[in-house]
Amino acid sequence: MQEELRFATFNTFNLAPPGARLYDNLAPTTADEYEAKLNWTAHQLDLINADVIGFQEIFSQSVLAEVLRRTRRYREAHHIGFDPDPSAVRLTPSVALVSRLPLAEPGSALGKFPDNVTMPPGSRDPDRFTRAPLHAGVIAPSGVVIDVVVVHLKSRRPDYRSSDSGADPHLYALACLRSLIRRGTEATALRVLLTDMAHANRRPRIVLGDFNDVADSVTTEIVLGAGTPVDERLYDASQVQRRLDHQRHVGFSILHDTRHSTIDHILVSPEFNPALPEAIGEVIDVVYLNDHLNLALPEASDHGQVLARIRLFGQQVAVVEEMG
Repeated sequence: MQEELRFATFNTFNLAPPGARLYDNLAPTTADEYEAKLNWTAHQLDLINADVIGFQEIFSQSVLAEVLRRTRRYREAHHIGFDPDPSAVRLTPSVALVSRLPLAEPGSALGKFPDNVTMPPGSRDPDRFTRAPLHAGVIAPSGVVIDVVVVHLKSRRPDYRSSDSGADPHLYALACLRSLIRRGTEATALRVLLTDMAHANRRPRIVLGDFNDVADSVTTEIVLGAGTPVDERLYDASQVQRRLDHQRHVGFSILHDTRHSTIDHILVSPEFNPALPEAIGEVIDVVYLNDHLNLALPEASDHGQVLARIRLFGQQVAVVEEMG
């Protein structure tokens, strides 16, 4: 018997309570705008119809819970998320995971870097992620447990120091470099955590998230584990999907200054790469829900959603269960 599972990543774009001050250059959301955003997000979730969804830019887990209540498909789903420090002066974004599959254990935030990874001396928060990744094990109907990690790596937004001005091209370049170093360090820390997870759990892994860089960038390839042993590596789901047609492949997840690119990715472990002997399944296809980007809907996310359909092979699933 074959089994299909659906995994998605969804950057919600500033999902926050009405009236919350998020950034200096962004006006707080009005009550009407808040209602429109929640209704659009709930509709989009029902359209995706994924079994497991990783979320980014969640400024309030209670707001995400309200979105789930407005859906048809996720009212009873498991919701894992951790709000930032409630005593903080300003809300900050975090990630979340929603699963219709049972959980193998409670979810956990992976806020700190591994001991052997750190930012350069003088960096702010040198030993932790800007937005803590989230980890949970989900149980497929066949009994296979899959480690799911939700991530949101540092953006390309320049990391200015308090006295810097964006008008100075040299200071701008240095600020961009600081952001790149932060994203690269976070990618390295994530790679170490994923390697440790592979050794500790011996379970299939799927990473869902906004990497703030394209699939063949240095930072994303660090997370993929280029150069590591095969059993520790990850694969871009869009590149190993069975139905990939290079001549018609038009997937993208962001539209910026008329330029289309994909920075939201789903990565899978060798168990979902059918070219490898340890495969227990395959990525059937990867779908990009991005029509709202061209329509420029004010209530919509500024990211497209990415959905991967994965088929588990019945015979190999049984073998994995027996070995477990």
